[in-house]
Amino acid sequence: MFNRNRFLRRVAAIASISLVAGCSLLSDGGAGGKGPIVVGTTSAPSTLDPAGAWDGSWELYRNIFQTLLAYPNGATTPQPDAAESCSFTDSSSRTYRCKLRAGAEFADGDPLNAEAVKHSIDRIRTIDAPGGPAGLLGSLDRVQALGDREVVFHLNQPDATFPFVLATPAMSIVDPDDYPARSLRTGTDVHGSGPYKLQSYEEDKQAVLVGNGKYKGFAERRNDQVTIRYFQDSASMVKALRDKRIDVTYRGLGADDILALQQHDNADLQLVDGAGTDISYLVFNPKDPWAKQPAVRKAVAQIVDRGAISHKVYKDTVDPLYSMVPKGLTGHATGFFDDYGDPSAAKARKILTAAGITRPVPLTLWYTTDRYGSETALMFRELKRQLEESGLFTITLESRPWKTYVVGYQKGEYPVFGRGWFPDFPDADNFIAPFVGEHNALGTPYPAKEITGRLLPHSRAQSDRAETVKDLEQAQQIMVNDARLIPLWQGRQFVAASDDISGGEQALDPSTIMMMWMLHRKTSW
Repeated sequence: MFNRNRFLRRVAAIASISLVAGCSLLSDGGAGGKGPIVVGTTSAPSTLDPAGAWDGSWELYRNIFQTLLAYPNGATTPQPDAAESCSFTDSSSRTYRCKLRAGAEFADGDPLNAEAVKHSIDRIRTIDAPGGPAGLLGSLDRVQALGDREVVFHLNQPDATFPFVLATPAMSIVDPDDYPARSLRTGTDVHGSGPYKLQSYEEDKQAVLVGNGKYKGFAERRNDQVTIRYFQDSASMVKALRDKRIDVTYRGLGADDILALQQHDNADLQLVDGAGTDISYLVFNPKDPWAKQPAVRKAVAQIVDRGAISHKVYKDTVDPLYSMVPKGLTGHATGFFDDYGDPSAAKARKILTAAGITRPVPLTLWYTTDRYGSETALMFRELKRQLEESGLFTITLESRPWKTYVVGYQKGEYPVFGRGWFPDFPDADNFIAPFVGEHNALGTPYPAKEITGRLLPHSRAQSDRAETVKDLEQAQQIMVNDARLIPLWQGRQFVAASDDISGGEQALDPSTIMMMWMLHRKTSW
């Protein structure tokens, strides 16, 4: 078991509970007899193959697949799940060994053995899918299967964060008989080994999960069945909650709906308001003739008014963010505020003039129409207003649905585009490493050799994460100086539920992924 002291604080723990009305989510109770618990979200999977997704698809994966390590309720570090035990076997954090649980099986009865684990990890790197999670395995040299139950990970450099990588749903263990070694699997017939089986799946509509009797791990299901329904926007999701067509809302609650739930009499609903580590930011494409110019990027950074975005667009349900690393994580800094201060068109004009740019800069800003909440379009309109009122920019706004939007930015089609980020694991490393290097989560090369070649390797050698602060602050300052990524806001976690549902405040793991097995109906009083 990975037991290095003080490796990580749980930063996504729920900070407070706001009861709209009715009984607390803390009420006790077991699985009820009122049918499946129905969860609504605006974050539909992009693929059912874990080797192809580095996005919100993980929310489904966590519940139908297993990883060697995961987070039991209340855990702040990964604990064995498909594994019986895991640990570094050397003092330099370069050899990591796991022993699997005896008799582990996939839902269809096929054995979950060391070869299945090796196959699952190897295919991620072999396929190297656009938008896939291969970038998480940069420190992995090779995987070795020893017999049926032992797996050894040989790393190419010290990496104390590697157990946290193994705990991400990207590292879900799949059946070699079902998932090709060199290509992504298509279709909806999924046999994982998680707490649930995927009984049926309709793309962009719903996923029906039923208990997996063959599951061997730490999770103790408190319900027999969960149906996840996918919505296009917050308004339709909240209407379904009020109409009792769903029991719980997860990702995607909009600011107006949150305020309505907080302020009005909702006798049969309750709301959890907790700390979050999700962020929103702008990405500048170095292939674009304007976006590639540092002066243009820095002028945008000088003009953007995060406070106005947080207040006017999101009604103070998010907080302004001045670093890619959010508040609450060890190593958080405020470089964009320290360097740029308050928004200033005059300062931005000086930046552009010094670079010989004397006419308004034309920029096209792209956003997705069906991800990150209904306020996304409003935020980009506000950004357009701020930039154009400075007299220094002419802004064109463009948008696409998520699935085609992803393809576009991976192809480098967008000069400037918006992205959101939910952490793979709650450590400052995970708000820096995924965005830098030639191959990253954005599909937009950002070499940053000082970060990738020195600062991150040095910080990953530290098992005590408090010792990483200096390296991580330096990395953030480099990102501020480059202004290739401009952070905008940090979110909070809101979960709304019917008053007969319990477990919502316990269902979010440290990466704010919902563990559906924690939800249950209250016992009648």
